[in-house]
Amino acid sequence: MQHFYVKAALSSAAFLFGLAGCATGDSFGNAAQVSAWANSHGFSRLDLTPGTFRLAAFARGTASHNNTLTVYIEGDGAPWATPYHPPRDPTPSNPMSLALATDDPAPAVVYLGRPCQYLDEMALQHCDSRYWTERRFSPEVIAAYDDALTQLKALFQFKHLRLIGYSGGGVIATLLADKRDDVELLITVAAPLAVSEWVAWHGLSPLTGSLDPGASALSHQLPPAIHFVGANDKIVPAAIVMEFSRHKGGRVVTIPGFDHNCCWTRNWPSLLKYFPVQEETP
Repeated sequence: MQHFYVKAALSSAAFLFGLAGCATGDSFGNAAQVSAWANSHGFSRLDLTPGTFRLAAFARGTASHNNTLTVYIEGDGAPWATPYHPPRDPTPSNPMSLALATDDPAPAVVYLGRPCQYLDEMALQHCDSRYWTERRFSPEVIAAYDDALTQLKALFQFKHLRLIGYSGGGVIATLLADKRDDVELLITVAAPLAVSEWVAWHGLSPLTGSLDPGASALSHQLPPAIHFVGANDKIVPAAIVMEFSRHKGGRVVTIPGFDHNCCWTRNWPSLLKYFPVQEETP
């Protein structure tokens, strides 16, 4: 009975993340439709194979002479039907980070999906569902993204990175910024950066096998960081982000009227440039 409770509570954590939606304003039924939408916004698909994973990527403007590549990392993907039933395919129907990437005025932008997203039926059968549940922030996942970033830099000959992650993608971006010395700027959006505190806040069981950027000792000082949070976000409350910032640094920017989903894509270029919002300093 205790085993069932732990698994149910663990699934509930993923279910809360899975409530996110309303990203692009469009809903996509499959990966091909997402690819077509990305192509219509000037992004071309490429697949990376870091470690044992396949990561879908969409790139735009990679022939730029700018030395900095902006990389967006997707959230946790498709919604859960109930707290006990994860999606069979974690590919997001409304990819928030992709929508943000298409609105970014940076000259060179790459979007990265998460493990097991955007796969065909056969490949998905060989992808462990733990990588979109309890092990979504595992060491092997972070190592794969670290390798993917190195591949992208070598492929397109960039020297520096700007990392941007939405929700769980912000957790991954933060863990990567801690590992690397080539990240100029870290931006997170509605990200539960203090994972243990986030789990406790919702009364859930820990994400076993996942890393927590709020609990781990940083290998070095994080680069300049901006952590956006919605004032009305009930999934990742501002207090969770503030807890991380108090211990690890970064500028917390609270957007009045925004929640976990709404309305990050509405004025994203303006948010990136001006940050004209209520600010909190830990």
